[in-house]
Amino acid sequence: MSSRKEKLSAIPTNVITGFLGVGKSTAILHLLQQKPADERWAVLVNEFGEIGIDGSVLGGRESEDSGVFISEVPGGCMCCAAGLPMQIAMNRLLSRSRPHRLIIEPTGLGHPKEVLAVLSADHYKDLLDLRATVTLVDARKVSDERYTQHPTFLQQLAIADVIVANKADQYQAEDFPALLSFLEADIGLDAKSVFQVSHGQLALEWLAAPAREHQLPHHHHHHEAEAAVIDPEIPEAGYLSIDNQGEGFFSRGWIFKPEWTFNSQQLYDLLLGINAERLKGVFITDRGITAYNKADGVLTEVPLDECMDSRVECISADPAIFEGMEAALLNCVIEQAPSTLYSV
Repeated sequence: MSSRKEKLSAIPTNVITGFLGVGKSTAILHLLQQKPADERWAVLVNEFGEIGIDGSVLGGRESEDSGVFISEVPGGCMCCAAGLPMQIAMNRLLSRSRPHRLIIEPTGLGHPKEVLAVLSADHYKDLLDLRATVTLVDARKVSDERYTQHPTFLQQLAIADVIVANKADQYQAEDFPALLSFLEADIGLDAKSVFQVSHGQLALEWLAAPAREHQLPHHHHHHEAEAAVIDPEIPEAGYLSIDNQGEGFFSRGWIFKPEWTFNSQQLYDLLLGINAERLKGVFITDRGITAYNKADGVLTEVPLDECMDSRVECISADPAIFEGMEAALLNCVIEQAPSTLYSV
């Protein structure tokens, strides 16, 4: 694969999965930091919501020089509609990146068995070399029936070749043993191969582990596949909102025109008070471009070098939390702000 014209074949391919807020994107960023300098890696990201956020965050790593290439499939499970959204995005990504490794991050509410079924199809047999599926899990969640009775949560663990208990720095003494007991008793897995990490610090060697053979039957999804637009046209009002729902969760996202700048302190206070299962955003603020990430009540900020616009997405089991959110976000906009901040 050293030549741009050489036929692509046997690309090592890994699926990095895990439920909402477990830290998949952070883990992938850590893996990208370990990428050999002479290799080209491609990352295909899927998000539950219709507004693509991870692509903006991970996209800061993308360049021809860095050897990192990112593509995004927003709008629910990318394997819906016979896997066409996934196949189209993946084929385009592979064509332009010609990678030495492909990493796929399904949405935390997606169907990993369906993703693996697409990757195992005959037309990808020679192109992709399917390696370990890595499932991240927060050990604290096995005490919560909203997770342990959720089919997607269980499926993510059942198909894993490597299980990584992330956020270990936040565990109590009983959390990790409880996870091991749950995996053995409820999932039927050998808990000896479960690793503990903090801050998504995955080991590169875990990607090389072989993939187990899985029975991959098709099953009915609980939401309709719709075409999502990553960069939709923003109306004259200066913003738009898009909703999605499925698997017992609801999402609402907003995109704001890049000429708008947000008051960073007011925005932080607003996002901190939103009680959602998951919140991600990228904003052009009076202190520069910032990525916001909230899970388990913890809101983090990461500075970014560039973005196309400001956008945010919330995911919740209760759609009532979205009431009043739009007005509150608009109230954070600084009037007549300079438009140059979005291209620092």
